[in-house]
Amino acid sequence: MVATARRISTTDMQVTSIRLETELKERLRELSGNQGYQSLIREILWNYIEQQQREQQGYGLSPADVRSTIAAVANQAEQCALSGAAIAPQSPMLLGLTQSGQWVPISLESWSPGASA
Repeated sequence: MVATARRISTTDMQVTSIRLETELKERLRELSGNQGYQSLIREILWNYIEQQQREQQGYGLSPADVRSTIAAVANQAEQCALSGAAIAPQSPMLLGLTQSGQWVPISLESWSPGASA
């Protein structure tokens, strides 16, 4: 998971209580490493919100937002981050590295070589 750029002081945050299963909390601790599981939870929530906003905006990612691409095959159903087009399991696709450091699925039909940033 990519580290989020949202670095604000914890004094500027609100305290919120959340109940987590013991196993979930332990797995989050394992995944978070030195980052800390609370930071990881915030990162996961921010990534979810950004994903939802992209979906509501009709996949507002543009080719200029993509730093590079690599060839890939979808292991599950995906949606293109540029067009919202469906990418079927086992179909060739691209993974695009965004300016924010996230990997996103891109359909071959939505990408043209001249569109690279």
